[in-house]
Amino acid sequence: MAVSLDSLTAAQIAAGVAAGEFTATAVARAALDAVGRRDADVQAFLQVTPELALKAAARIDAARAAGEPLPPLAGVPFAIKDNMNLTGTRTTCASRMLEGYESPFTATCVQRMLDAGCLPIGKVNMDEFAFGSSTESSAFHRTNNPWDLERVPGGSSGGSAAAVAAGMATLSLGSDTGGSIRQPAALCGVVGMKPTYGMVSRYGVVAFGSSLDQVGPFGRTVEDVALALDALTAGGRDPFDGTSQDVEGGFAAHVNDGIEGLRVGVIPAFMDAAGLAPEVKAAVEAAARSLEEQGAELVEVDLPHLDAAIAAYYVIGPAEAFSNLARFDGVRYGYQEPGCATLAEQSAKSRAHGFGAEAKRRQMLGAYLLSSGVYDKYYYAAQKARSLITADYERAYEKVDVILMPASPTAAFKFGELSDPTQMYLSDMFTISINIAGNGGVTVPLGTGADSGLPVAVQLVGRAFDDRRLLTFARAVERGHAQAAGTPGCVVAPNFAGKGGELA
Repeated sequence: MAVSLDSLTAAQIAAGVAAGEFTATAVARAALDAVGRRDADVQAFLQVTPELALKAAARIDAARAAGEPLPPLAGVPFAIKDNMNLTGTRTTCASRMLEGYESPFTATCVQRMLDAGCLPIGKVNMDEFAFGSSTESSAFHRTNNPWDLERVPGGSSGGSAAAVAAGMATLSLGSDTGGSIRQPAALCGVVGMKPTYGMVSRYGVVAFGSSLDQVGPFGRTVEDVALALDALTAGGRDPFDGTSQDVEGGFAAHVNDGIEGLRVGVIPAFMDAAGLAPEVKAAVEAAARSLEEQGAELVEVDLPHLDAAIAAYYVIGPAEAFSNLARFDGVRYGYQEPGCATLAEQSAKSRAHGFGAEAKRRQMLGAYLLSSGVYDKYYYAAQKARSLITADYERAYEKVDVILMPASPTAAFKFGELSDPTQMYLSDMFTISINIAGNGGVTVPLGTGADSGLPVAVQLVGRAFDDRRLLTFARAVERGHAQAAGTPGCVVAPNFAGKGGELA
């Protein structure tokens, strides 16, 4: 009987390739077959890259044939959010502004995944320039949640989450500015991690908010995400990124460590928050019980300034976006309006016609917030709130080793259900503060909700640069759920499992 990629983790694929059970080329063809048979419904991909995947696979197979040691993720298919450069592909940020932009180099994070032996299957959809929480603001098409095609996959890394949930990629990369990895991971039922700010290089990633953005991995298991984080940090500090830091690896090696005697923070105010669905609350409570049963101690903590997190984020984020996107002026690169008589006209019309509605909204807000007479009132106040929120987390970690909270207040919502931008912004209410403080966070799926029948998840937040312990707790949550539910952690959305992806 043919083995399907749906049933294999990244660790199992790499081990199988190393042992000669199957070739990397067979894995690449199986992944491309799955994309061909599934993506017409999911619409996760903006560009599929069979040539690049097969060339990478051929290099792996040649190395094995020559008896050379293989890299740790040899033969693992991965997808790349389309705000990350990869030579030989377009990097569009899901925007008409960059529709024809050819990547002139490869982002450090992508290169490190390639160095680890991953096979680049393609570039995946996102909210335009990462502005959104549903992938509805893509200029090209929406991406559908593999668990229910009439519901959103989350955003802005919706394509990255959907590609893994539908079994078209074993791993994927996303970027997280205010929850854009953790929220779509929750809605699509996969594991998604935002590492501590500075752990993963942002060089070659098109910036949204430079003090908030962080690249991170998606996978179907915590171990796979840990392996990806090992790959992303293996090269040490990136000299091309001034915020990049040297970090100690060994994430996968310690993922199954015990948690006996460690302390888990719970926030009572979050459990009573308006808009938190009962099935999500039940998932958080179940995760807390599981961690306690495995030897951890539950401790109540208070983060008194978190009420200001969303307001601070929607000052800092748009201000930084306005600054970063000023480079798209219709002159140097990107969309250029034809037939303009003056430079000013060309710049104005290129920006007006190249950007979508949400991109314009955030840049206009940023321009206002940085204007004379407004800056002191809002931007300065937001930075003060940032300091207070960061201090809240630091005090909390004097009492606990990790904090447990929801990731998304609800399961996946229907397309068009949150038409008010403010309502959409509130869908990130549990994720935004972590970007403001810079801590690492990871979303762990806990099956499906009793009311919606859709994926529900919890979020764990660690102290800065303690991501190894964070993943240990994430694995403990995953392990406890698997034991209680009697189901494996590696799950593909049932509508797509078995549709292509068999290894020849």
